Amino acid sequence: MIRKFLESDKSDFLSMCMDFYSGEGVDHTIPVSYVEKTFEKIIYDGSPFCDAYMCERNGQSAGYILLAFTYSNEAGGDVVWIEELYTLPEARGTGVASELIDYVLDKYSNAARFRLEVTDENEGAVRLYRKKGFVPLKYNQMEILKNKQSML
Repeated sequence: MIRKFLESDKSDFLSMCMDFYSGEGVDHTIPVSYVEKTFEKIIYDGSPFCDAYMCERNGQSAGYILLAFTYSNEAGGDVVWIEELYTLPEARGTGVASELIDYVLDKYSNAARFRLEVTDENEGAVRLYRKKGFVPLKYNQMEILKNKQSML
């Protein structure tokens, strides 16, 4: 079952998200305060810029997908960023990640573009994303992180 985040998902989300940021899916950690802020923005603020969905198997959380929304002149419409896609280790290889991606591609089918980031080392994710139709971009992303804190 895939559903929007609920208030009761906070501890599962915090635990899974911190595991995500300590694994091969990313190349850095983030403070738990960022994760808490994201959860509050989704649950309490009703932000139009982000949303999240939980996948449950047998009544237990198995993974989540975190989305961000923007507009692109280049793409000619709305853009859905898959900010994070995480499945619990015991749920990997069971189709949870694939189901979450399919759900988002269907739910936001009017979007002009879907984007995500993936590290080269995360070969399983790269294979899945390619299977779903994602293709590598030919340019690098750059950033200024104005809210940079110690990544503890």
